Amino acid sequence: MSQPLIELRNIYKIYQMGEEEVRANDGISLTICRGEFVAIVGKSGSGKSTLMNIIGALDVPSSGEYFLGGEDVSDMEDDELAGIRNKMIGFIFQQYNLLPKLNLLENVELPLLYAGVPAQERRERALASLERVGLKEKWKNMPSQLSGGQQQRVSIARALAGSPSLILADEPTGALDSKTSRDVLNFLTQLNEEGNTIVMITHDSSIAMEAKRVVRIHDGRINFDGDVNDYAAIL
Repeated sequence: MSQPLIELRNIYKIYQMGEEEVRANDGISLTICRGEFVAIVGKSGSGKSTLMNIIGALDVPSSGEYFLGGEDVSDMEDDELAGIRNKMIGFIFQQYNLLPKLNLLENVELPLLYAGVPAQERRERALASLERVGLKEKWKNMPSQLSGGQQQRVSIARALAGSPSLILADEPTGALDSKTSRDVLNFLTQLNEEGNTIVMITHDSSIAMEAKRVVRIHDGRINFDGDVNDYAAIL
């Protein structure tokens, strides 16, 4: 068995909504090893987005422990979390989150810029990343000149540029048509086959079926965690 990359131990995230206590994550324990392709699936309000924010070091739990690559992330300050995100996590968002006034190369360079990578190396790594997603020739283009599928490929290139330990994909096909969705999912599968660890968040069980392992969240708790074929059998 390969090394654990993500270890969540008894994670709670509790919000006060007026008089009511909302347990968005209600005692979640989960281990994801390096090289896995895991889909976290759940309906709106299930707690999957809260869990994604904790895994992505965008938020910290109310209680419990979270280790990412052996480092305890659970009670880090904001600047420490930002450092972990930049160093270890590549994000792919539903809405791409590209900056409209920057060309493709500059968009892909951004995380490297924050990481203090020198200009020449930034450019080389960003171009290599764009080449991996088949968009190297368009590096001067602005995001508005691309289709939705191409914009999502740029966001994948940006996620890859920093050579992250974890690729975290939040509803990566949510804004795409079915053919383009298929292309993006094929690309994620290919990245996983190359050894990348991928955690994909989705509300759609048919999308979750693209992963090798499925974790289903319901009412803030895990109610299924297993092989994709076992998941298919209960749908």
